Amino acid sequence: MNYRDSLYGGTELEPPVRRPLIVVGIGGHGRVLMDIARVSPSYRLAAVLDDRFAAVELRGGLPYGPIAELHNFLADEPDMHVVIGIGDNRTRRAIAERLALPEAAYAVLIHPAACVAEDARLGLGTVVMPGAVIGPGAVIGAHAIVNSGAVVDHDAIVGAFAHVSPNATMAGAAVAEEGAHVGSGAVLIPSVRVGSWSVLGAGGIAVRDVPDGVTAVGVPAKAIR
Repeated sequence: MNYRDSLYGGTELEPPVRRPLIVVGIGGHGRVLMDIARVSPSYRLAAVLDDRFAAVELRGGLPYGPIAELHNFLADEPDMHVVIGIGDNRTRRAIAERLALPEAAYAVLIHPAACVAEDARLGLGTVVMPGAVIGPGAVIGAHAIVNSGAVVDHDAIVGAFAHVSPNATMAGAAVAEEGAHVGSGAVLIPSVRVGSWSVLGAGGIAVRDVPDGVTAVGVPAKAIR
């Protein structure tokens, strides 16, 4: 099935082309990405894939199916993009490794209500939620999540597969390394680093660097494991 032809039917005045998008994952995070796709000026939701489905089925005219069907969808529509709708950082990385897609297959999905500086750099597979602010010179790695109301200020860096949770703040030049999780409402003061695959707990304030592979909580944040 060619989704664009079925939707627009070759009318004389077609709406602006929105690239078809597959969301992989139908949990809470995946459903959020589905909603963003529905309001995106750049994408339209074309299919949802998750291994809880044994075969492709239509729900409200939208195909749902197992992840193994992904390559069939991509073969049908070569301009299809993909985004991984998995909130857990390690699982999202594992799914990316399983899919083994070229980088160019992935979307950068930004909610229209987010504010992204013109010179910010966003890696492929990144998602930016409503109300998020990404400042000038900021760099967001591949498959990262900048969640609702989060602030990634000027020159801050969010590593690949990291997650900046709702209402968290990364001040200027702060760094969340690969796979880091910055909890809801947490704060990194300027130039402070949260290490690879570390967690800064909800409401915590990092006033000094957090080492790799630990969980830090409190004000000021201290490693607890």
